[in-house]
Amino acid sequence: MPVVLEGKLADLSAWKPEGCSIAKAIDIVGTRSAILILRECYYGTTRFDGFVTRVGITDAAASSALRKLTEAGLLQKRPYQEEGKRTRHEYVLTPMGLGLLPAVLALWQWGDEYLQDGRPPLERVEDATGEPVRVEVRSASGNEVPLENLRVRVNKKWRRPA
Repeated sequence: MPVVLEGKLADLSAWKPEGCSIAKAIDIVGTRSAILILRECYYGTTRFDGFVTRVGITDAAASSALRKLTEAGLLQKRPYQEEGKRTRHEYVLTPMGLGLLPAVLALWQWGDEYLQDGRPPLERVEDATGEPVRVEVRSASGNEVPLENLRVRVNKKWRRPA
């Protein structure tokens, strides 16, 4: 059962998803390299060579993905210098990059459930309690919201881009 589309959205043939936030997000993080670089940032990787090695991508692919993530504001370049070497840059998450964590965790959770043999290689647990961590769709009041109870409507405050 699909989401409930409200008002003029109910007729799918009468509108197009202009300004779609999903499309805008995919334009930035919709490549394997970008998502896996973000995974590595959450794990603590900050340096170019670390991304290349841990993600298993070429220097060119890492450079392109890091540039795109930095230009979009998910990562910030910060200079560092090892003794006797030239200044280089490391990449650290910005608040915008941290804000993507639930989406990355949701992909991870989905992969565990549907793409592993029942025993995923890693678990997500709360540090303080060791309890499993899950991404869920909940309302502001805490109610779990299944797909058929999710309503989508036009935001009256949205302004169509010129």
